[in-house]
Amino acid sequence: MEADFIIVGAGSAGCAMAYRLSEAGASVLVIEHGGSDAGPFIQMPAALSYPMNMPLYDWGYRSEPEPHLGGRRLATPRGKVIGGSSSINGMVYVRGHARDFDHWAESGAEGWAYADVLPYFKRMENWHSGGHGGDAAWRGTDGPLHVTRGPRDNPLHRAFVEAGRQAGYQLTDDYNGARQEGFGPMEQTVWKGRRWSAANAYLRPALRRENCGLVRAFARKVVIEEGRATGVEVARGSGIETIHARREVILAASSLNSPKLLMLSGIGPAAHLAEHGIGIVADRAGVGQNLQDHLELYIQMASKQPVTLYKHWNILSKALIGAQWLLSKRGLGASNQFESAAFIRSRPGVEYPDIQYHFLPIAVRYDGKAAAEGHGFQAHVGPMRSASRGAVTLRSADPGEDPCIRFNYMSDPQDWADFRTCIRLTREIFAQEAFRPYVRDEIQPGAGAQTDEELNAFIRDHAESAYHPCGTARMGRRDDPMAVVDNQARVIGVDALRLADSSVFPRITNGNLNAPSVMVGEKAADHILGRRPLAPLNDAPWVPPDWQTRQR
Repeated sequence: MEADFIIVGAGSAGCAMAYRLSEAGASVLVIEHGGSDAGPFIQMPAALSYPMNMPLYDWGYRSEPEPHLGGRRLATPRGKVIGGSSSINGMVYVRGHARDFDHWAESGAEGWAYADVLPYFKRMENWHSGGHGGDAAWRGTDGPLHVTRGPRDNPLHRAFVEAGRQAGYQLTDDYNGARQEGFGPMEQTVWKGRRWSAANAYLRPALRRENCGLVRAFARKVVIEEGRATGVEVARGSGIETIHARREVILAASSLNSPKLLMLSGIGPAAHLAEHGIGIVADRAGVGQNLQDHLELYIQMASKQPVTLYKHWNILSKALIGAQWLLSKRGLGASNQFESAAFIRSRPGVEYPDIQYHFLPIAVRYDGKAAAEGHGFQAHVGPMRSASRGAVTLRSADPGEDPCIRFNYMSDPQDWADFRTCIRLTREIFAQEAFRPYVRDEIQPGAGAQTDEELNAFIRDHAESAYHPCGTARMGRRDDPMAVVDNQARVIGVDALRLADSSVFPRITNGNLNAPSVMVGEKAADHILGRRPLAPLNDAPWVPPDWQTRQR
């Protein structure tokens, strides 16, 4: 088995690259350990809490005990299915703030500033405002990835945005357009009532071409001969075999599995590889380092009125919603229910938003396990740019062993201050006139938690991952000892090997990571094909003129 390009991982970036490389006429084989994404649990947007917790679709990783979170081991789901994590995520679509990408370029990822990546965001999108406004000039309308907005029929979605306005914040009609900052509608990768994953958007059309194939197998390591990647060793059925690449091997196996594969292949910190008896091909100290994520809290309120989704939290109602969705792809089953959002700044002197809100008209855990008693609603809130950094390392030289994942959450003192600010700003929003008809009392943290110490205790016990791991094979200059790939996604120190997924982010972006991960795949494909990148777009995003002196 061989092809021009072997891509390891059928996730957000991998599917995009398979589509673009095969479109250009190259032969492509995509290696994916997971299976089919058929079936309602993945394709029905409202069922999003199911696939994330099903071993059939999820690698089932957990963090090591987190010392600053009371020793808790946090769930770290990653998609083990075609579409990767885009098949099990919350379907929220956020490009990130323009300054995120400018920071990438400033930190060594030249050619990845906002002006450079904006044309790729536009190329990949097929954006539908549904007649609800938005920045059409900033959006793409003929790409493979459909982006829509939920109906926002529930009055609580409007109340959340209006409460933000009453609290003195700006409104934004399109946080993926010129202006991220403010309160407004949230966007989702849903099309005609179905989850529009990278598998639906990119992989299925690619597989219809004769020059693109999918191999179900478990990648064990990259085969490297005389400093050049020549293939991938895989376990398939009961045997081990090598799939050969005529041109290049491309890793796109996630920010947890891509660094693991590099290290198993002899690319990584020399001392760590030596501990596990792995021969060193390239001593790259940055492999597995720089691990970042977003943590979040659910600030929950009990509702005075029975307008929340709690009325559907029973077997009969769920069955009816499911039946309606199966028959028509309409109704409550056709949305992820994240339909209102906000990005705000935590304090004066912060140039662009560092807090994100997802609003949800029910009080429930992300894993769907426990609805709060009775009617309630919640805001998911957390800081965007924590200084805490963790690492992904090998547990052993056995490819079958899970990687060792240490996020080191809340290890920077500023994290605690930022999270307390998140709680207090959220309480202020829920105290506005717009929520007066709906708020009965605070479920969590609960009105009794007011002091810094009480809020810290709540954070320690209840902060959860937003499932945005990234940064473990950072892009940078070739002479940067901590960079793993250069600005063309080439793994430094090995020929014919690239890596393109959320691992390469120098710093985490503002918001959910699916959109920037797809963008990385889109842009990397042009680099792999040796094409001149799309021309930069120098559209100037909005920055508050008084950011140095005002928080809102």
